[in-house]
Amino acid sequence: MNDKAETITSRVGSPSPSKRELEIEVSAEEVAKEWDKVLLEYASRVRLDGFRRGKAPRDMVKRLFYPDIKDAVIENLVPRALRESLRAENISPVGTPVIREVVFLEGQPFRFKAVVEVLPGFELPPYTKIRVPKKEVKVEEEEVARSLEELRQKSAEYVPVEGRGVVDGDYVVVEWKGKDLKTKRFLPTEKTLVLAGHADNEKTLNDSLRGIRPGETRKFVISYPRDHAQKRLAGREIEYDIAVSSIKEKRVPELSDEWAKDLGEYESLAVLTQKVRQELEKAKQEASRREIGEEVVKGLVEKLQLELPQSLVDEEAVAILRSWATQLPAGLPSSQVEELKEKAREKARENLKTSLLLQKIAHREKLAVGDEEIEEEIKALARRNNVPLAQLVEKINQEGKREEIRSSLLLRKAIDFLVENAVNY
Repeated sequence: MNDKAETITSRVGSPSPSKRELEIEVSAEEVAKEWDKVLLEYASRVRLDGFRRGKAPRDMVKRLFYPDIKDAVIENLVPRALRESLRAENISPVGTPVIREVVFLEGQPFRFKAVVEVLPGFELPPYTKIRVPKKEVKVEEEEVARSLEELRQKSAEYVPVEGRGVVDGDYVVVEWKGKDLKTKRFLPTEKTLVLAGHADNEKTLNDSLRGIRPGETRKFVISYPRDHAQKRLAGREIEYDIAVSSIKEKRVPELSDEWAKDLGEYESLAVLTQKVRQELEKAKQEASRREIGEEVVKGLVEKLQLELPQSLVDEEAVAILRSWATQLPAGLPSSQVEELKEKAREKARENLKTSLLLQKIAHREKLAVGDEEIEEEIKALARRNNVPLAQLVEKINQEGKREEIRSSLLLRKAIDFLVENAVNY
């Protein structure tokens, strides 16, 4: 029970593990002070016939504006009394409080009830020495060869072609002039880079490109189906005149010591190959740790006996639905929409339980994230997203994201702790 100099008192009930109901009473003396304050504010600014502004008798102002004054007193007292009661009762609410059963009688104490949602306490299941299957990390020769081939492709040069026409595999700059054969209207002229012979191209385009030389033009017709991906072309028959302005062929370097040296600090192809193998092994080890971490966390979450505040679940579910929205087709049937909403709620519960579990483990194990770790994470984010560091730092500071990064790193540390304390079998 809270008793703040006998002006605000409260009693707390727990209708559920995630809810607290406060019965709050504000003393008649405190109500009278607030009433006089609000009445004075009204009297000082209203203008009544026969009186100068602020000179009307207070009794008259009270009689004329009683409902407004009463509402203002209640609006002032409720948040102040609730704030004091929550602080005194050591309650940290989540979501918006629900105010009900407001009782206001002049000359009497002011009473109301407030229902707030809270994060419920819960016991951690045993989280050390969890048995997990041992995952063997092995890099196959095919994987090394595939990575080297990717490096070769990235090292390719695009060399201008002279003395011949286009062949499949060439990169061709094409100028398009199109005309709708039904409406006789011309399409906007476009210039695009085309990979000749590519399977995604229209067959008539690939056929027309073969053998064409810079400066030459060719004409062909494409009949687009009604379900064509480009809506502006769907169902139309277009006659194209194309002209090629340049042809380039892709030249991929040979696997050799010279190529390895050109890539960087590699003395030979053998050194580069070994480095590629090590990077693949490191990536697989990190992936294995992530899998183990996910398995351990999932198992612990399933053991949690925890009732989540509905407002938190709803808020997280809305955020999940927004992240899914860009990948969903328009005009989904209502049945599918409801199914998605339920999936989002399930995912929200899982996310929240995971976060609360890891936060509690981090607190118990006294895990912490230093400012220097946040700086290193920001640098890594800049590198991964190919964004200038100064630009990213400015964005993070403007959006107040540093504590979010700290929280994310802390949860990651908690997962690392679980993995390091797991037992392989």
